[in-house]
Amino acid sequence: LIHLFPLKSVEVELQVKDHVATVISTLNYQNKEDKPIEALFVFPLPGDAAVCHFSADIGQTHIVAELKEKQQAREEYDDALSSGQQAFLLEESEQSPDIFSLSVGSLPPGESASIRLQYVIELAVEADGALRFCLPAVLNPRYQPQDQKTVSLDMKTPFIIPASEIPYSLSFSARVSSPRPVSKVESSCSLEPLQYLNTDHTEAAVKLAAGHKFDRDVELLIYYKDAHQPSAVVEAGQDSAQPGTLMGDPVVMASFYPNFPESVQSSSSSCGEFVFLLDRSGSMDFPMADIHHRTRIDSAKETLLLLLKSLPMGCYFNIYSFGDHFEHLFPKSLRYSQKTMKQALKKVEEMSADLGGTEILEPLQHIYRQSCIHGQPTQLFVFTDGEVSNTKEILDLVKENCAAHRCFSFGIGPGASSALVNGMAKEGGGHAQFITDNDRMQLKAIQSLRLALQPSVEDISLTWDLPAGVSAKVLSPTIQNIFQGQRSVVFAQLTGQVGASVCHFQVTFGKAFYDQAFGLDQCFSTSVPLTVHHLAALTLIRWLEMEERGCEGEQSEGVKKKLVEVSVESGVSSAFTAFIAVDKSNNRIIKGPLITQELHATPLLSSCLNGTARLYITFVCLFSSFELNADSKPQFEDPLLQLVSLQEACGRWLLDPALAVILGKSRDEVKKAKPSKVSAWATVLALIWLHSSKVEAKKEWELIAVKAVSWLKTQRGTTQKKQLTICFTVKSVHFF
Repeated sequence: LIHLFPLKSVEVELQVKDHVATVISTLNYQNKEDKPIEALFVFPLPGDAAVCHFSADIGQTHIVAELKEKQQAREEYDDALSSGQQAFLLEESEQSPDIFSLSVGSLPPGESASIRLQYVIELAVEADGALRFCLPAVLNPRYQPQDQKTVSLDMKTPFIIPASEIPYSLSFSARVSSPRPVSKVESSCSLEPLQYLNTDHTEAAVKLAAGHKFDRDVELLIYYKDAHQPSAVVEAGQDSAQPGTLMGDPVVMASFYPNFPESVQSSSSSCGEFVFLLDRSGSMDFPMADIHHRTRIDSAKETLLLLLKSLPMGCYFNIYSFGDHFEHLFPKSLRYSQKTMKQALKKVEEMSADLGGTEILEPLQHIYRQSCIHGQPTQLFVFTDGEVSNTKEILDLVKENCAAHRCFSFGIGPGASSALVNGMAKEGGGHAQFITDNDRMQLKAIQSLRLALQPSVEDISLTWDLPAGVSAKVLSPTIQNIFQGQRSVVFAQLTGQVGASVCHFQVTFGKAFYDQAFGLDQCFSTSVPLTVHHLAALTLIRWLEMEERGCEGEQSEGVKKKLVEVSVESGVSSAFTAFIAVDKSNNRIIKGPLITQELHATPLLSSCLNGTARLYITFVCLFSSFELNADSKPQFEDPLLQLVSLQEACGRWLLDPALAVILGKSRDEVKKAKPSKVSAWATVLALIWLHSSKVEAKKEWELIAVKAVSWLKTQRGTTQKKQLTICFTVKSVHFF
């Protein structure tokens, strides 16, 4: 029985250097019981964080933890408690790298303790160019597959604590620095005004507004001017480490932002197999934190509508949904047409969050068993709130099939597993998106679809022009896919005197060739010690973990041994190591029976047609301030989604009453205003409405507008073989 919650406050300091962040968290505990306690605190961390420091302060005593093989660390912890000593144990979940458990042992009555945890992380790039940092606050119960017999301690269902009853507070401050100016910092939480620390705006500081309850993830979006620039950070080795080792040699982190030629950027693929996998577990019925109070499943269904309407003609598609079992729309992917699209939309409309648990592995296995369609590269879109316990098994499966399938993942709502969502995109050569608070899922899904439609990469190579006697050992896995404007990072261990060296990043798209090069002597150094080394070590550790899971017997043990050595040497935690700290000062023995408390961080929770004969349609607020007819019953509250739902697969709109309702006119009024030489009047009107009334949402509807314009081009023969140009201007004449 839990009487009192010993965690009193959480202090977080964020230090961002360009696109690398160091996070220092301090957790303050107090035992208000009349007996010693052992507290187990289970909490989330980003799945790609390199945890590199753990220490504790008890009174005047400061204890720095050591990183050891996990079983050895557990035994030392148990021995310390048996001897009446204070001890602390920090370990990563073996099932999912985004869950950690902290054991605080033998905390005396009335005693306070401060736990300091430090990790470094490479910040993810959003589709709009922002760098995203997320401080997880919510750890939702992880679904356990039915055939998984054992459950580790940290996979237990957490206690659910209403947000109003969270007994601890959060203070959060961030300092940002970069060679490029910081343009702005945004957050889903209330922030104090951004403060610039120098005149060129390359350094800035921001704090979380007072009174914040740690009841949701803290998300920070950092925008730099001219962000998409290549860079390299060379970090010197540790003085105390042996030369020739990872920590003793310099390590380079090379970041590439491809900016491909216009010919490559403008050539989007008109083929492909698009497979949509939608989570229909019970948790998808939770509300989104938006003004419309839609549920996660409703927002996902609206997003599927927009994606289906935005698909190019000539592609193939299918829809899967899953819970504790899975369903699919077609036995195999079918060609995209008006008929198959209507079937899909009808199925999507009927979907609800009624399939139970979150068995994502089984539908993935079924998808990967399907034969690939020749000339149609498979693009997998996964929508989930990401609550599973077999994360590493799922990532292994995605990795095994990455040669034939790209994976784009979407984490919905607070608590979505960053390890699962980021991991699937990373191993599947795609892109990850997180939808939290007031984010529009439709916008982020279309951003990913644009990436999926980019030409596939045929060859990626990394070469080094190094002086004699200098070599580079690449520590990162081979880059499988890259996208225009998206960052790719490579870590390499350097031996010898680096001097003036050059790194080349080369990409081939069919006959197109791209080469991005920069000198390692023109780099800036990070001010936080061993940041790059820790990130490089984590990259190597994750690589070895995946290799170990694919081995058996002695080979597995050999890989595991190497993994533990890298982890201990670098001081970066892994699934097979843990931090252990024991207070041996003054030989103080704590007497009395221990009260064990399990504590979880889980609050409840435009295109134009060229031609000679031109029709100029000028337009201003005519359609923007319409009222719906009393007898009309639109399918969607959002008129944009209603318009999208009326578009046919080929890209055209038909002149029917539903379209007239959106325009605020009757069908007769629309027909009466139709020019005699325009046969595609309904499609023209739909495009005008989009350009005039929904400019702010252009990134969401631009792909469907491109389809509509492409269809209009095919209709030139119906306008007496004259070409038609539609120009959208601000001023208007009323043609109704």
